[in-house]
Amino acid sequence: MPDSTGSGAGAAQAALDAVQRYPREAITIAERVLAAGRSAGDDERSTAERATGLALRELNDLPGALRHLRRAVRAAGTPRTRALARMSLGYVLANAGRTAAALRAVTAALPQLTGADAGRARMQRGVVLHYRGRYDEAVRDYGLAIDIAQREGDTLLEARARNNRGLLNAHRGSAGGTDDDLARAAAAFQRLGLDLAAADARWNSGIAAGQRGDIAAALRCFAAVDEEYRRLAVPRPALLLDRFELLLSVPLVDEAVEVAAAAVRELRRRGMASDLAEALLARARAALLANDLDTATGAAAQARVRFRRQGRRTWAAFARHVELRAEFRRGTRSATLLTAMARTADQLDATGWPGPALTTRIEAGLLAAASGRAGRAVALFEVAARARRRGTAPRRVQGWYALALSRRLNGDDPGAARALRRGLAVLDRHRTSLGATELRAHSGTYGRELAAEGLDIAVRAGAPARVLAWAERWRANTLRMRAALPPDDPDLVAALAELRLVSSLLEDAVLAGRPAHALRGRQARLEQRIRDLGRRVPGGTGVVTPPGVGTLADRLGSRVLVELVAHGDRLRAVLVRDGRASLHDLGPLAEAVHLARSHRFGLRRLVTTGDSAAARAGAGHAAAALDRQLFDPLRRHLADRAMVIVPVGALHAVPWSGLPTCAGRAVTAAPSATVWLGADHRQPPAGPPVLAGGPRLPAAQAEVRRLARVLPGARLLTGADATADALTSALDGAGLVHIAAHGTFRADNPQFSTLELADGPLFAYEWERVARPPGCVVLSACDSGLTGVRPGDEVMGFTAVLLALGARCLIATVLPVPADPTTALMLDLHRRMRAGARPAQALADAQRAFVASGDSTARATAAAFVCLGAG
Repeated sequence: MPDSTGSGAGAAQAALDAVQRYPREAITIAERVLAAGRSAGDDERSTAERATGLALRELNDLPGALRHLRRAVRAAGTPRTRALARMSLGYVLANAGRTAAALRAVTAALPQLTGADAGRARMQRGVVLHYRGRYDEAVRDYGLAIDIAQREGDTLLEARARNNRGLLNAHRGSAGGTDDDLARAAAAFQRLGLDLAAADARWNSGIAAGQRGDIAAALRCFAAVDEEYRRLAVPRPALLLDRFELLLSVPLVDEAVEVAAAAVRELRRRGMASDLAEALLARARAALLANDLDTATGAAAQARVRFRRQGRRTWAAFARHVELRAEFRRGTRSATLLTAMARTADQLDATGWPGPALTTRIEAGLLAAASGRAGRAVALFEVAARARRRGTAPRRVQGWYALALSRRLNGDDPGAARALRRGLAVLDRHRTSLGATELRAHSGTYGRELAAEGLDIAVRAGAPARVLAWAERWRANTLRMRAALPPDDPDLVAALAELRLVSSLLEDAVLAGRPAHALRGRQARLEQRIRDLGRRVPGGTGVVTPPGVGTLADRLGSRVLVELVAHGDRLRAVLVRDGRASLHDLGPLAEAVHLARSHRFGLRRLVTTGDSAAARAGAGHAAAALDRQLFDPLRRHLADRAMVIVPVGALHAVPWSGLPTCAGRAVTAAPSATVWLGADHRQPPAGPPVLAGGPRLPAAQAEVRRLARVLPGARLLTGADATADALTSALDGAGLVHIAAHGTFRADNPQFSTLELADGPLFAYEWERVARPPGCVVLSACDSGLTGVRPGDEVMGFTAVLLALGARCLIATVLPVPADPTTALMLDLHRRMRAGARPAQALADAQRAFVASGDSTARATAAAFVCLGAG
C-alpha cells in the first residue's frame, strides 16, 4: 500500500511522529494538544489536527481523517504549515476516491515547500498520480522524492518513497529495482522502529512475488506479515484486494469470489471509496471466471461509474474490459462489440494493463474470426502473440495461444500445433514451480484453450495417435509432476490436530442437536489456515512426458485402453489395442453425463432405500443406455479383454462394473494413460499389510479381524489404536493397506475429504506427507473413490493424493455402501489377491460372485467399488 506522513512542532510533532508506529497513541497525544485550546499556537494545533487525521487514516476511518485534515488546513498560521496540511489532505482525498481534488490540493502545496518538505510533497503527489493511473508521472515524482531525501539525509522519506515506487513497479510488472526498493524500505522502517510501515513494505514484497508468478513466496510473505498486523492490532481491509489478486492468478476461483465479496462489504462499511471501486471490479473479474455473467456485468458497471467519478480513467477502462468480455461470453457477435473490444485493448495497453489488454485482444480476434473477418482477426492475434516473449508465465501462454490462432487462420495447422506445444511447455514449468497439489490442479485452467485447440486440429485430421497425445498433454498434469511434500511445519501439524478436534466436536454437536454455528466458523477458519500453510510448498522439478501409442501398447499387452475425450459438445474415444489406435465418436457429451448421473442415482437408491422394482428399473435403464453410448461403437475392438479406461469430467464417478460391458471384466480406471503407465511400472513395497477399522462402525472391527485371518502377519489398528498419526505412519512402506471406516467426500474441497478414525477425521491432505507410499490401498468407506475434477481433468481427493505419491493401485467406492454386506465382498477380494490375482481381476471376480449370491442391493453394493490406478 502507498504510504504518507510529514512534520510540525512540540507535543504535536510527537503525535505526528507516532502516527505509523502507534496510531491510537498519536490520537491521544494530539487530543491533549488540542485540549489546551488557544494556549497552543496555530501551527501546533494544525499539526495536532493533521496527526489525528493521518492516524485515523491508518485506522481506516476516512471520514474522520478528512474532517481533521480540513481543520488542520484552516488552523494553520503559516504558509508552510498550511501547505503540509494540504499535502496530507490530498493523500487522504485520494484514498477516498476524490483524486481530482487530491491532485489540486497537493499541487497547490508544492510551491510553499522546500528541502525535505518539498520531497514529502513530491512523494504525496506521486501517490495521487498513482491512484489516478498516471504511472509514469508517479514514478518520476517518487524518484524526485528519493533524490531530495538522500540530499537532505531524510531516511524516513526515502523509505516511504521507495516503498511506493516499489509497489507501483510491482503492479506494472516492472522487475527492475522493485525488490531492491521494497527491501531497502522495509529495512529502513525497521531501523527507525516503524513496525507497521515495515510490515506494509514486506506485504508489498509479497505483491511483487505474486506479480512475477512466485505464488509460494507470495503466500509465505502474506502469512508472515498477516501475523504482524494481528500483533499490531491494526486493520488492513484493503489488503483483501492483494489476496484476491493472488488467488485469481492461480486461479482459485471460488476463494477469489469469497474474498472479493468480503472486500466489498468491509470497504463499503468503512467508507473507503477508492478501494471500494477496486473491490467491485475484483468481484466482477471473479464472477466472470466463475461464469456468473450477470454479477460480472453489474459489478463492473458499478466500478466503472465510480472510477469515472473519481477521475480514474485507467481503471474505468479496466472495468469496461470486464463488461465487454461478459458480453462476448453471452454469445454477442456484433461489429459494435468488436470495435469496442479492440479499442479497450488499446486503451489498456497504453495505460499499463498488459494482462487485461491481452485477454481482450484475443477474444476480439475470436469474435472477428467468428464474424468472417479473418484479416482483422489475424491482425489482432499477431499483436497479442508478442506477449509470448515476455511477462508472467500465464501471459506468455496466452501469447503462444494467439500465435497458434493466427497460424490456423492462415492455414498452417502444423505451425499452430507447434505454438500450442510451446505454450503448454511454458505452463508446465510454471505449474511445477507452484509446489502445492491444490495450486497445481487449479492452474490447469490456463491450458484449457491451448489443449482444446490442439485436440481440434488432431480430430479434424482424423489422427487417433495425435488425439491421444493432445488429450494426455493436458489431462491430469498434476499427477505427471513429481510431488512436492508439504512443509515440515509445526504450525501446520498443530492446525491439522486442532481441525481434527473441532471437526469431531462439530459432528457430536450436530448429532446431539446442539447449536454448531461457532464450531462451523472455527472449522472454516482452520481449513483456510491449513490451505494457506500448505500452499507455501516450494516448487519441485520434473514433468513426466506423456507416452506414445507404441509405449502404451508394449505395456498393455492383451489389455485394451479406452481414453474418453471431450471435443466441443461431442464425446470421443481413442482406443489402443495390439499396438494400433482408433478414434471413435460416442455421441453428445451432455447425454453421457446425464445418463451417468441417472445411473449413480439409481444405484444409490438401491443401496440406501433397499430393493424395489422402481429403483431396479431406473438403475437398469440408465446402465443399459450409458453402456450402449459408451461401448457399442467400440464393442468389436473390446471383445472379452481386460480394459483400462480413462474417463473425462463427471464420468470419473461412474461405477464401471454396474455397466453390462464391464460386469465381470477386469476394468481399471485411471486419471490419464500417463498415470496408468507410471503406476503399472511401479514395484509395490514389501512391507506387511496394514488393517485399520474406524469407530462407530461395528462391522468395520469385525471386517478387520476377519481379514487378519486371511492376511497373516498384518498389522492391526483398531479401537483407540486407530488414530490418524498411527495410520499415516503405517502407510509408509506397506505393501497392502485396508481401511474400513466412515468416509466423507468434500466436493467443495476434496483435499479435506475424510476417513473417521479414533481421534477424529483423517484428511486426504495429510497423506501428502507419506514418504514411501503403499502398493495397494483398499478403502471400504463410503464415497472414498470420488474425486473433485478441476479443469484439465485434474483430480483431487484420496485417489489423487495416493496416485501422486506413487501408490500403484487403489480400490475404493464411488457410492455409499452398507457396512455388513461389504465385509463378505472384501474378504473374497483379499483372498483372490493373496492367491495371485491382479487387483482389477480379483475385484471383478469377487463382484461377480457377490452379485450371483444376492439381490439388486447386492448388485449396487458390488458396483460401488472401482479399481483405480494400475490394477
